Amino acid sequence: MKTRILLCALIGSLTSWAQSSQDNLTTAVDSLSIQIGAQLNYTLQLKADKTDQVLFAEKTSFLPFEIIFDFPLDTLKAQSHYLYTKKYALIQFDSGRYWLPQQRVILNGQSLVSDSIEIEVRDVLVDTLKQKMFAIKPLIPVERNYDRWIRNGLLVLVFLLLGIGGLYAYFILQKRKAEREQQLPPFDQALQDLKSLENRTPKNQEEFKSYYSKLTEIVRRYLEEEAKIDALESTSDELLQKLMLLQDAGKIILKTETLKNLKGVLETADLVKFARSLPDPGIATTDRDLVEEVLIDTKKGLPEPTAEEMQQMVAYQKFLRQQKRKKRIRIVSLVSASLFIFSLAGAILWFGFYPVRDTLLGYPTKKLENNSWITSMYGIPPIRMSTPSVLKRVESIDENVFKQFVLGTPDDAFFITLKFSEKPKKDQNSDVPSTPNVATADEVQAITDATIQNYQSLGASNILINSEVMETASGIPALKIFGTLDYPRKGASKRIRNNYTSLIFDFEEGKIELTLMYAKEDRYGKNLEERILNSVELIKEL
Repeated sequence: MKTRILLCALIGSLTSWAQSSQDNLTTAVDSLSIQIGAQLNYTLQLKADKTDQVLFAEKTSFLPFEIIFDFPLDTLKAQSHYLYTKKYALIQFDSGRYWLPQQRVILNGQSLVSDSIEIEVRDVLVDTLKQKMFAIKPLIPVERNYDRWIRNGLLVLVFLLLGIGGLYAYFILQKRKAEREQQLPPFDQALQDLKSLENRTPKNQEEFKSYYSKLTEIVRRYLEEEAKIDALESTSDELLQKLMLLQDAGKIILKTETLKNLKGVLETADLVKFARSLPDPGIATTDRDLVEEVLIDTKKGLPEPTAEEMQQMVAYQKFLRQQKRKKRIRIVSLVSASLFIFSLAGAILWFGFYPVRDTLLGYPTKKLENNSWITSMYGIPPIRMSTPSVLKRVESIDENVFKQFVLGTPDDAFFITLKFSEKPKKDQNSDVPSTPNVATADEVQAITDATIQNYQSLGASNILINSEVMETASGIPALKIFGTLDYPRKGASKRIRNNYTSLIFDFEEGKIELTLMYAKEDRYGKNLEERILNSVELIKEL
């Protein structure tokens, strides 16, 4: 019985102690109703004896609220106890009613839980009737970007030239193939050409001239192809003399009558063509028959070619075909190259050398300039800015940097980094500034020294630095640190001289730093830098 009484007394005392300890943990907010995007200050306070062991959670969550600032733990010594105060700055971007979750504190190994608090997040009401109206802004002329036109136009031209060249080559080859398939041996071709003269009866001098020109061309071409005589370019006497020399050398056997008939036809043709002689129509028919006999007798008088001569003949014909093919290719290539060069020269005269060259070669910063730029917000407090691509969040090796966003690397043509960092807790105050501080001369020097050390840690050298205050698009001033430095880019044989710019918003609790870096000789880097800096806004209220 006594044991039960003692046990009940012990349980009662423990319950009373737990309840008393729980009462020592209090929570408070500065308002139960806030506007969307407004800051909510949350305070968690514990009263404890000086011998008590107190532990606040290092990582905590207030979902669906976001933590803007996590203030350091504040300890205040009273008469017989200590007051431990932990403050948080919270924010919510969706309207509605939300409960702040319970928070846990460890006291002497025991878990204490705070109360939940309901918070109303209100929409921002806009009265359009009372809203101040502004005049419509005039249209801003935008310089047209011809880079895509240049690139696409030249590509179309190249493909068009290739297509024309391909079609030309195809049809020419088909034509040549058809001609080869239809081409007869020299003797058969000559007889066929003579047959086409059978039905021709010349009547006047011009008809006789045409008739005998064709007749002598037939016999001369046959002799040149079969007897290997330069007959087409020889006079009548030279042609007869060459035939007699071949006969004397035993390379051709011709009847005396054949040579006599050929001489008579050639003399008649010369008289018709040069002396405007007009023979009888029957003479023309007779001469055609004589030429046919000459062809037949010459065919019989030519020795059969040896195997070696046949091979040489085949090789020669192949060589001629190759030469013709090469000639056609040269003509097509020359025409295509000429058209391309003239088009390229026209584009350069119209748009300029560097825009055309950089567009064709895909100059890195030129491609960034022509990208579809993205406007996004980053971090808390939010920074809104326009960039060629969305900045990617990365983990920082600096323990004071809690958020970092980058585009590229320092080794790339254009490098962007955006850092959100906290200052050491000893430098923080309990209040949250609404706007960045205006840096004093000493603070500017300290920030400048830190910036130089940061670049030196990346491997930069020969750093020249300047500073000024720049007003951003949101009207909030920021410290601008800029200059030049030498940076050892990967793949470069020597250090590259770079331009750099750092835009810094300095708060009591931390700072936001935007850094841009690109080669000093880059023709488009300055335009990219100005476009980005002009778009930077520090969002105070959403």
